[in-house]
Amino acid sequence: MSQEGFDYDLIVIGAGYGGFDAAKHAAEKGLKTAIIESRDMGGTCVNRGCVPSKALLAASGRVRELGDREHLAAFGITPGALQFDRQAIADHATQLVEAIRANLTKTLERAGVTIIRGSGSLAGSQRVAVRELSGVERVLSARDVVIATGSDPFVPRGIETDGLTVFTSDDAVRLESLPPWLAIVGSGYIGLEFADVYTALGCEVTMIEALDRVMPTFDPDIAKMAARKLIDGRDIETKSGVFAAKVTPGSPVRIELIDAATKEPVDTLEVDAVLVATGRVPTSADLNLASVGVECERGFVPVDDGLRVLAAGAPVPHLWAVGDVTGKMMLAHTAAAQGVVAVENICGADRSVDYRSIPAATFTHPEISSVGLSEADAKTMAADEGFELGSVRSYFKANSKALAELDSDGLMKLLFRKDTGEVLGAHIFGLHAADLIQEVANAVARRQSVRQLAYEVHTHPTLSEVVEVAYKQAAHALTA
Repeated sequence: MSQEGFDYDLIVIGAGYGGFDAAKHAAEKGLKTAIIESRDMGGTCVNRGCVPSKALLAASGRVRELGDREHLAAFGITPGALQFDRQAIADHATQLVEAIRANLTKTLERAGVTIIRGSGSLAGSQRVAVRELSGVERVLSARDVVIATGSDPFVPRGIETDGLTVFTSDDAVRLESLPPWLAIVGSGYIGLEFADVYTALGCEVTMIEALDRVMPTFDPDIAKMAARKLIDGRDIETKSGVFAAKVTPGSPVRIELIDAATKEPVDTLEVDAVLVATGRVPTSADLNLASVGVECERGFVPVDDGLRVLAAGAPVPHLWAVGDVTGKMMLAHTAAAQGVVAVENICGADRSVDYRSIPAATFTHPEISSVGLSEADAKTMAADEGFELGSVRSYFKANSKALAELDSDGLMKLLFRKDTGEVLGAHIFGLHAADLIQEVANAVARRQSVRQLAYEVHTHPTLSEVVEVAYKQAAHALTA
């Protein structure tokens, strides 16, 4: 029993990264904590997202490197016959998932968190109804409750999935087959990463995008360069401005395409398999939020800056939400940060999450990353606040390390205020872009100016000098 007569000080519903970090931090703060999970511990990221997909990308990336005879010949290397085992690659991802899931579970147990296997929903204020996997039902009380139920793949109307010939990323991470011809619906980060995996392993790919250009969520200049390497350079067929209005599983899979603007039929494809990569939707339908007067917005749980759940614009006492279910930034590290901030506020602090400083990455070969404002949003801010926006580009082709790797296709775009020099954002395509972005993310978090950053010394020769060059160019461009 908690100090105030509740069963627990904190109950967390959902054990993905948001729920995990919330529960762990709460236990470390001395709160009697329980976490409820109906599926596998670790949520989407560990079991169906970040972790297994990166294992597949790591393995398929090796296959791509070893199969690129022209690139290896430039080093003076002549490779032998290349072979790979699909099942072994799939097993690598599965084993990684199992190891990280076990480590996460042990970490919570060592911290003193009670793990309850089952589904949880609200049963009024400070009460959680639990249906355990064993079938036992009970109601628990807690001083505070954190909702961390995450998200699931979005499947548009007209698309029928069977998990075999038409499937989502949840199924794709198992790599149960290598279809000769795969259509991928959507060209966001999920679609791009799986296109990277499947083309490396010998599959032909057609990418279908409803908007008028592929990679619509990326900076246009970055997308243009990245598309030349990641799509055009791999002979991936693209169809933009069209909807996959109807997808019927089978052998072959039939895809009926319509024009996104006119809604008129334009083509019918017959392929071996379809991966639906059209984004994700919050998992909130079964939480019984109505019991505390909360109305979701397109399924997302409304929260304030401190992660307090809102009802009619006002905080619901003792109820919090973190992660994908809030719809803020659907990234595992965002969820983790929110989990810690929510617990800090439960314990009396006044914290919020600085979303502008949270980086995002797409783990293609090469990688794409970004942090802060898009150029469009930065231009809007400049107009609203009356300052001049600065933008500079730093190219990997001028970087010694990238040249040594014979992998110099890359670009960094840095956005900054021309009056103060404050870094507003950055967008990178190139070798290890996912690692390079963190330096800029730290600068954004500290609201630093390129006046100071331009004098920071970077190791030579390293890819980090791409960032250094951008800082120096930006400092030179500042107004007096």
